[in-house]
Amino acid sequence: MREHYGAVARDARVVIVGAGIVGCSLADELTVRGWSDVTVLEQGPLFAPGGSTSHAPGLVFQTSPSKTLTDFARYTVEKFSALEVEGRSCFNPVGGLEIATSQERWADLHRKAGLATSWGVRGELLGPARCAELWPLLDPDRILGGFHTPDDGLARALPACRAQSERAAARGARFLDRHTVTAIEREGGRVTAVVTDRGTFPADVVVSAAGFWGPLIGAMAGVPVPLQPLAHQYALTAPLPELAGANGPRTEASRPILRFQDRDLYYREHTDRIGIGSYAHRPLPVDPARLPAYDDAPVMPSSLPFTAEDFAPSWEESVGLLPALGASRVEEGFNGVFSFTPDGMPVLGESREVRGFWLAEAVWVTHSAGVARAVAEWMTDGRPGMDVHACDLYRFEEVQRSPAYVAERGQRNFIEVYDIIHPLQPMEQPRPLRVSPFHVRQRELGGYFLEAAGWERPHWYEANAPLAEALDLPPRDPWSARYWSPIAAAEARATRERVALYDMTPLKRLEVTGPGALGFLQRMTTNQLARKPGAVTYTLMLDEGGGIRSDLTVARLSEHHFQVGANGEPDLDWLLRHAPDDVRIADITPGTCCIGVWGPLARDLVQPLTRDDFSAEAFGYFKVRRTYLGHVPVTAMRLSYVGELGWELYTTADMGLRLWDTLWEAGRRHGVIAAGRSALGSLRLEKGYRAWGHDMTTEHDPYEAGVGFAVRMDKGDFIGRAALEGRGEETVARRLTCLTLDDPAAIVLGKEPVYADGVAAGYVTSASYGYTIGRTVAYAWLPAAIAVPGTAVHIEYFGEKVPATVAAEPLFDPRMERIRR
Repeated sequence: MREHYGAVARDARVVIVGAGIVGCSLADELTVRGWSDVTVLEQGPLFAPGGSTSHAPGLVFQTSPSKTLTDFARYTVEKFSALEVEGRSCFNPVGGLEIATSQERWADLHRKAGLATSWGVRGELLGPARCAELWPLLDPDRILGGFHTPDDGLARALPACRAQSERAAARGARFLDRHTVTAIEREGGRVTAVVTDRGTFPADVVVSAAGFWGPLIGAMAGVPVPLQPLAHQYALTAPLPELAGANGPRTEASRPILRFQDRDLYYREHTDRIGIGSYAHRPLPVDPARLPAYDDAPVMPSSLPFTAEDFAPSWEESVGLLPALGASRVEEGFNGVFSFTPDGMPVLGESREVRGFWLAEAVWVTHSAGVARAVAEWMTDGRPGMDVHACDLYRFEEVQRSPAYVAERGQRNFIEVYDIIHPLQPMEQPRPLRVSPFHVRQRELGGYFLEAAGWERPHWYEANAPLAEALDLPPRDPWSARYWSPIAAAEARATRERVALYDMTPLKRLEVTGPGALGFLQRMTTNQLARKPGAVTYTLMLDEGGGIRSDLTVARLSEHHFQVGANGEPDLDWLLRHAPDDVRIADITPGTCCIGVWGPLARDLVQPLTRDDFSAEAFGYFKVRRTYLGHVPVTAMRLSYVGELGWELYTTADMGLRLWDTLWEAGRRHGVIAAGRSALGSLRLEKGYRAWGHDMTTEHDPYEAGVGFAVRMDKGDFIGRAALEGRGEETVARRLTCLTLDDPAAIVLGKEPVYADGVAAGYVTSASYGYTIGRTVAYAWLPAAIAVPGTAVHIEYFGEKVPATVAAEPLFDPRMERIRR
């Protein structure tokens, strides 16, 4: 058995590279869990070593569209609030204030207030006058309102480093400055030591917490780190008479952190001066290999010369918002280096190729303590105590790991850091990157493409516009109308009434072969896979705590040959880590493609193309066979993600276009259409199918998520089984719950808070208009006592509480008659 994730022995020798806020926080979190052989190496002096921590303004805004980032930030606030250095707290809870100067931003702040409620962060929407009371320098006539979060504030990063390092040192850790790492030694696929200019340090575990130097440390270990350093402008005004006496030397700031996101700016007090941070300038990428050493830098390695010409427009905007600045000036400034990733999330986890080498990179002060806790739990317990799949080192596909992609997307994330981003909004470059073999036909049909994991995915087709002309659909608000078309309703209806082709190529496909394949997959998943070849099984992968790592479909093609439908690259990584020597795992996604043929006329379309019997009796639901459709060899699986009769048809990429054309020509007499992911999302929610990563994660067990049917406790041991002992449908305290909106015209999109009896009780995971049932369907996490059909609740959408009702699921075809016929 190959090595896999699991708790590392407490006597392991741990070397952390970097004594910034992440490295110091991690040392504290590890030593409090009983690890004492921890060495932290820093190339600069302690505890202002010259990286991002040394110049970071310390802003902690907890609310984010990402629940994970919010949880990280919440713990940072909690921990730093309890730390003191020389009698001063390491966190100053001045609060946060985001202001709106446009109607679009004002609407977005209402949405953000909903996110705060969903994730448990206190917040309140305020009028202009109240905003000016909190920030007297504001011109209230310039703003429409603001969002105030009283528990946000300023982290004192360097004192927090010192406080945590002192606690860690008292438990046995050591901190060594002026040690520049020059190499990471490896043997047998594992790290063995860290080499510095002042000696070699044997290590069983190495954690790169080097910030924007992370790519250099990763390169020493042979581990690419998808991180792009960029410079960010920060300026300090001259002393302002208006702030004289407002703050003392130990207070430094008393007013909330102010964010002027309409102009990519933020402000914080520095006693009698104001610090101004700007994301409004052009991206300024930095090569960490070209930065000077600490002693050679004019100020510090991360502090680059201020480019006044880039800041000039931001100063004008600042004077307009804060008129008192008109009598002041920029007294000093610098361009500080920060880390950005292709998707704006941290990079965490252990390398599979170089065991014992961990990453805790692309982490801002805001999330530092939370990240450190998660990584420490991961290292000591074998799993983090919260869902971190969006931060996983292996979340990126291979095509997303090129230096060009990392640089381009990282710079774009800098530009968009304060932009109003729709949940479906893709970055525009580099595109197209990955296309299915059907792409040429999809473009001919007027496909409207969005992007995910590098794939161009059609969401609807303009060729179907005539089908939508007669539909009577409720009007949409501007937000829900983005990246949507009434054509999706027509495509959903055609799927329910006739037959449609869906491009399912972007779904991850793995091939698992070898004499140990069955036993391996049995160990890795929850359902019974010891079935005859020709069977397909829906199953789950759990972590050791019983949390849902992923859901899979496993098709047994022959005795030792399985095809696995997975959710992404982390699934491949997890399986590879655990695979025994007699099992081979291959990602076959790039060389294959898939068309979902779904609808009541699916059999009428497919049967004439093959000599095999596709009747319900001969080819039952959740079965698989290899056959030919016309000239095309296919693996046909009788599955459906839309709740209708049909098949997933797989073939090699070189035969993909021929498969599409064969199905299209045969389907003409049946009114076949091509349908996109917008219709798919609606249909799957009507059927109650879960989407991993949205509706369920490692924070949920199968019974809570409503997928306990995929667990067979009597089949033998599997990862997570012990944690499920004693659990069941009757023991859950919360449930993933189906809701329908009472008003047929009301819309929600996901992540909105759900209220019961006027109190926030949960949040929406997925939502879409159900075109078959004529109202919006939403799934939400709610307490089990509330998750009873018929219970009345409210969902807050842009500040308005929309009535909804708990519904029995599935809403569509509960007896499974259509899908099995």
